[in-house]
Amino acid sequence: MDMVLESLGGLSNFALYFGLSIVLLFVFKIVYAFVTPHDEWKLVKDDQNVAAAVGFGGAIVGFSLALAGAATNSASLVDFAIWGLVALIAQSLAFAILRFTFMPKIAERIVNNEVSAGIMLAAVSIGVGVLNAACMTY
Repeated sequence: MDMVLESLGGLSNFALYFGLSIVLLFVFKIVYAFVTPHDEWKLVKDDQNVAAAVGFGGAIVGFSLALAGAATNSASLVDFAIWGLVALIAQSLAFAILRFTFMPKIAERIVNNEVSAGIMLAAVSIGVGVLNAACMTY
């Protein structure tokens, strides 16, 4: 029984980090909506746009990977929050870089439900998330 109670001793830290993660994920969704010229939620919910779902899903996975790296390597909750914001900025920049360099018509292509564009956006977002997480191993 002591082992169970000792194990549950970290539950408050888990709740704090997990709660902050959910808040940061929600903030990411809002920031991402401002960065992209198309409305992902409308495209996914109303138009059943697969390209938007794949691209936005990849962005969420990429950001979550970066958050996991920040949580794993942070020294405190404040440190985690700071690096979570860094991850948010990096993931938002990933879309901007893709849009303004490699695929300037990506937003238009996603609106037109071109799944290949959504897959590329998801791949870049997840790739940046993995790099983001790896770079947080300070």
